[in-house]
Amino acid sequence: MSRLRSEPRLLVVVGAVVFADTLLYAVLAPILPQLTHELHLSKSSAGLLTAAYPIGTLAGSIPGGLLVIRIGPRATVLAGLALLAVSSVAFGWLHSLVALDTARIVEGLGGACSWAGGMAWLVSATPVSRRGTLIGQAIGAAVVGSLFGPVLGTVASATGRPAAFTAFALVVGLLVAFTLRLPPPEREPATVAGLLGAFRDPAMAMAAWLVLLPALASGMINVLGPLRLHRLGAGAVLIGACYLVAAGVEAIVSPVAGSMSDRQGRLLPLRLGLLGATVALACFTLPGSVVLLGLVIVVSAATLGLFWTPAQALLSDTAQQHQLHQGLAAALMNLAWAGGQIIGSWAGGTAAKVAGDGLPTLTAAALCALTLVAVRRMVRAQAPGPVSPN
Repeated sequence: MSRLRSEPRLLVVVGAVVFADTLLYAVLAPILPQLTHELHLSKSSAGLLTAAYPIGTLAGSIPGGLLVIRIGPRATVLAGLALLAVSSVAFGWLHSLVALDTARIVEGLGGACSWAGGMAWLVSATPVSRRGTLIGQAIGAAVVGSLFGPVLGTVASATGRPAAFTAFALVVGLLVAFTLRLPPPEREPATVAGLLGAFRDPAMAMAAWLVLLPALASGMINVLGPLRLHRLGAGAVLIGACYLVAAGVEAIVSPVAGSMSDRQGRLLPLRLGLLGATVALACFTLPGSVVLLGLVIVVSAATLGLFWTPAQALLSDTAQQHQLHQGLAAALMNLAWAGGQIIGSWAGGTAAKVAGDGLPTLTAAALCALTLVAVRRMVRAQAPGPVSPN
């Protein structure tokens, strides 16, 4: 009963933590042109600054999960928030490229810790029958955070980075205070011994892939979409509006996918997402107008939004079946997301430069189609869904 009574407060705090994390991740776009001018950045230097956050998340994924095992979810969340606060102040006040790259990497490390601790805490405190729903609500909060990131970036452009990012650090300090008011969760049995064995389970490997695949596709679309919209005549405001709508739709889809995965099994929303993403990505280069391309981008975001919640819930379910700590499931989610973002943005942009936008987008569509075939075989072989409620 105490677990159920604490669930709403915990969801609010974890939702606020991942909101702050994704807000900071998405803050860079409006201030990147200004930084490029001030620091005389080349495109490669600007690209490295953009990639620094997911690089930090990638580096911090496994350490963040191990930290959950070592010191517990609440302490790991607090460590992540501390890193976010300190690095955001550094990003606001420092003015060299090396310092800014380092600050963004530390922000990514903090995000890896706060995500691993927050999601492990939420999953461990939630009945299995409600796991997808609550994960979906937390991920929805994270997507909303990505909507407000450009707002903070715009404020920073107008008021200066020091004031805006110091104010953000103060808000993170309030989150620390709220987190400290929650009772620490019960410690789970801590083991990493079965991790390699768990990956022999097709459900675990598939769940990790189903986190990486949409991250790869969204990273690619975030690079190619704005450039293609610009070539079709869209300005910065229209491009921003398109991605704002896309993120808003994704924020709505994630909780719906979570609830569906609780009621009808983890793989149903994933199959719908794979089918929709295959079609949307295959159509990416077809539109000849801003409106039609914007519609394809929004549909892509909606279909990719069907992945995150059931894939994370499937990771959590399989970790529980193998008696793995939920911190490791969250760490694998961070690792897959960051790897997919880096591969999609870098490899997608490189392939498009060499052979045009069709090569990376059709490759991503083919990966979705092949994954759909593999998931259908999983359904026929074992019909997986949520594990039996406790």
